[in-house]
Amino acid sequence: MKKIANFIAYHPKLIFIITTLLLIPAWMGYQNTGVNYDILTYLPADLESTQGQEILDKDFKNAATGMLILEGSDHEADQLKQQILKIDGVEDVISKTSIVGDTIPDDFLPDNIRQAFYADGSTLLMVKFSESSSSFKTMEAIDQIRHLASKPKYLSGISSLVKDTKDLIDTETPVYVALAVILALIVLSLVNESTIIPFLFMLNIGYAILYNFGTNLFLGEISYITKAIAAVLQLAVTTDYSIFLYHRYVEKKRTTASSQEAMSKAIQSTLSSIFASSLTTFAGFLVLILMKLGLGKDIGLVMSKGVILGLISTVVVLPPMILLTEQWVNRFNHRVLLPSFDKTANFTTKYRKPLFIVFLLLFIPSIYGVHHTQLYYNLDRSLPQDLESIVALNKMKKDYDMASTHFIVVKDDLSKQSMNGMIKQLEEVEGVNTVLSLNSVTGLTLPDSFLPDKIKDNFSKNGYQMIMLNSKYQTASDAVNQQIDQINQIIKEHDPQGYLTGEAVLTKDLTRLSDRDFKMVNLASIVVVFFIIAFVFKSLAIPIVLIAAIELAIFINMGIPYYSGHVIPFITSIIIGVVQLGSTIDYSILMMDRFLFEYKKSGEMSTALNRSVKETSKSVVTSALAFFAATIGVGIYSKMEIVSTICIFLARGAIISMLVIILFLPAIIGMTFPFIKRTTKGLN
Repeated sequence: MKKIANFIAYHPKLIFIITTLLLIPAWMGYQNTGVNYDILTYLPADLESTQGQEILDKDFKNAATGMLILEGSDHEADQLKQQILKIDGVEDVISKTSIVGDTIPDDFLPDNIRQAFYADGSTLLMVKFSESSSSFKTMEAIDQIRHLASKPKYLSGISSLVKDTKDLIDTETPVYVALAVILALIVLSLVNESTIIPFLFMLNIGYAILYNFGTNLFLGEISYITKAIAAVLQLAVTTDYSIFLYHRYVEKKRTTASSQEAMSKAIQSTLSSIFASSLTTFAGFLVLILMKLGLGKDIGLVMSKGVILGLISTVVVLPPMILLTEQWVNRFNHRVLLPSFDKTANFTTKYRKPLFIVFLLLFIPSIYGVHHTQLYYNLDRSLPQDLESIVALNKMKKDYDMASTHFIVVKDDLSKQSMNGMIKQLEEVEGVNTVLSLNSVTGLTLPDSFLPDKIKDNFSKNGYQMIMLNSKYQTASDAVNQQIDQINQIIKEHDPQGYLTGEAVLTKDLTRLSDRDFKMVNLASIVVVFFIIAFVFKSLAIPIVLIAAIELAIFINMGIPYYSGHVIPFITSIIIGVVQLGSTIDYSILMMDRFLFEYKKSGEMSTALNRSVKETSKSVVTSALAFFAATIGVGIYSKMEIVSTICIFLARGAIISMLVIILFLPAIIGMTFPFIKRTTKGLN
């Protein structure tokens, strides 16, 4: 390591040129990485709902379907239909005439057809897209449909929702990064004496973020949630590394002859000192790949990679930046706006018994809050209500009493009697408005062969029959979940290999998987971090103490929504616990490391506690405030509730973790020191 550190320190111009040139392929990789805007596609392929969706996509070209309401007559609807059919990316448009032709007068239409396609002064068209909901072609097609000249029209459905999500994320993401950088710069300027250094920190992190986004090319695509929060989160998590390297460099300069030698020693010292903390952060993110929901793998891989690249960038990119601008760094200095923390150290040392009792008591309301915080799973709730897709969805609910659409796929060798029996049962399920199938057109007596292929292909193809069922129940509601169970039971009676799918069905599976993932990833992250800390400190007690402190901070953070009456997006509960543990455990490691150093030096526990609080509080506060600054702006600004909630939780979690570590960790160490001493190698 010494040779590498020397090479970096003594060849700053060469290293800076190479690392800057590497930004070119990184930028190209970033530009060519796809983005998936549909969370439901991250469900495992072995679920019946996703298998049914696959059949709809491949055989019926029906996985991406939009519901278009036109405030106009049949004639105007047919004109619009012909225009839509000309758009690249549209497979078909199903209207009344697609099912019963254009010869049957409206008065003679079956009730289920009339209810499905007509409401007060409007006509419904079902637009089938040729590719998936999140494909570029589908989004382009939606854009063109919206711009067609016609009477007022409203396009809803998952494809429309995905399109609006993409547009919103693409507009807001640059603002997220700008807010994070500006607010982090303000905080770092206040807590560092150099005016120039915070700008170098941000530039260095910018390099690391671009390297991270560029290497996402190897993943093929990332989720829109990852795209929205990864840069901000990487900035928040890895700023510590830059601060640590610079402080080590300033420290080494006092005892070395040259800046190059000081930097070489600082690089070596930084790597050895922050290896444990970066490893816990890396592991904290990496456990997300254990989630059955593919979104966890997506965020976990991108962010764990970001931690490693952030660490590498700190010891490779930042040193040349500092050395090449040193004359400017030294020229512009100001007073640091941080207290000495002497009073804080005295308070936590003196009142450690009462503080320890408060620490234990706080678990009661915080754990209760965590277990009673309510989550929501319907994706449309996380978007602004004035988006075109949300306005259209609300109109669909109001005018057609249609809040969700289910698709049933069964074998086409079922007899007409069996199909009609199943459809009759489905129509009797509470909350079902209409059931559309091939039998809706042919009835019990008319043979399928009498129908034109175009009409027949909408409902029967490649050995499968498709039934479309419209429900008045909202996706992710208890009512629709009970309805789904009833429908599934009916399907299995007639075709044990039948499938039920659609947004509401996929969301029900998402709910079930998320509950499992939440418990699993939180336990896995605790176990992984426990073993890392146990290995680093060669202790059984220390990981228990440090994790207990951070877990209290997590419980407080996650319990607040219950007491404030807020319902939060489901993904927040999965991500926050893991990320807050991985990113803020550093604070507790820093204080414990300093305490052990001071105790070995003085042999007196109270003195060691006091000095460790004094010496580490500045670093903990600086790190927490930088984390807070990088995330709070995004949390306040974002119109997407998923992004906003995650960032507000992260910002709040950083401050709560900071307070728990500074106020309670010294008390915990003091009260459990006999246990720590007995189970830690080298303390006896």
